[in-house]
Amino acid sequence: MNAGVKTAGGGKGRASAGRRRSAARLAAVQALYEMDMAGAAADPILGAFLQDRWKVNGENGAAADLAEPDGELLADLVRGVAGRREELDGMIGAALSEKWTLERLEVVLRAILRAGTYELLVRGDIPPRVVINEYLEVAHAFFAGAETGLVNGVLDRLARTLRPREMEETKGGQTTQEP
Repeated sequence: MNAGVKTAGGGKGRASAGRRRSAARLAAVQALYEMDMAGAAADPILGAFLQDRWKVNGENGAAADLAEPDGELLADLVRGVAGRREELDGMIGAALSEKWTLERLEVVLRAILRAGTYELLVRGDIPPRVVINEYLEVAHAFFAGAETGLVNGVLDRLARTLRPREMEETKGGQTTQEP
């Protein structure tokens, strides 16, 4: 799944920790995709990603400027989404327009929305606009069309429902990048 995928969060001005969190989100989406396609459990896929699939030293064709994923965030995202998948799917389904169903979405798009929804629901330490921006970057790594607008719309709608006070507070001075 790594081949041909642009890296998210690869901006030169970002702090190392921020790049590692961005890399964790990208790796989590890839792991969730694989879990969905193979019907696999979280821990074996997570172990494989941490040991074999995500190399930053040029092995497996990985880009040299690719940050090593934040292992704690990666594990939290993959295990959290796996453990709360039905709840997340219900929330995403309710946020989609009437003409779309979760099952109709492409598998990578579902993985992006599940991971983003999980972060909005559980990770109160990360501002909602940062979550939305980070998953827009992940979406751009896989898609060049309307899918990114769908990610933005669904996550924005969910953020306004799940964390309305924070969305109002940051309206004027939008926080969209992690420190």
